[in-house]
Amino acid sequence: MIERIILELGPWGWWALGLVLLAAEVVAPGMFLVWIGIAAILTGAVSLLLWEASFWVWQVQLVFFALLAVVAVFVGRRLLAGSDASDEPLLNQRGARLIGRTAVLEKPITEGRGRIRLDDTTWTVSGPDLPAGARVKVTGSSGGRLTVESA
Repeated sequence: MIERIILELGPWGWWALGLVLLAAEVVAPGMFLVWIGIAAILTGAVSLLLWEASFWVWQVQLVFFALLAVVAVFVGRRLLAGSDASDEPLLNQRGARLIGRTAVLEKPITEGRGRIRLDDTTWTVSGPDLPAGARVKVTGSSGGRLTVESA
């Protein structure tokens, strides 16, 4: 069955498989199918050159594709390994993004705990005892609690 498909479609079968895999990557993104799709397209390109060669039988084409796909996945993963850096490294760390900001105590800090309002959120704070209305600076964050000091 595989032999018949490869022989009937010729080198263009590899191109079609590559394009289908690239389209599948768009539908289900994950940066995996793209490398296998590229391997299929490259196998099709080599097949265009070697189609009439006696050694370029369907078994050799499949082995070539499999090896090329493995190499493409490893090379692709290595290329993308360093691209995890974000232009917003504190994006999902709301408390850490507030460090350095100043606010006014909404409730006094007594026994080390109080409350401030920053933007549209009320935060529990810990720090030295201070009266309501005192100006404080955020110096740290742990979970949902901010650490403050007198500004």
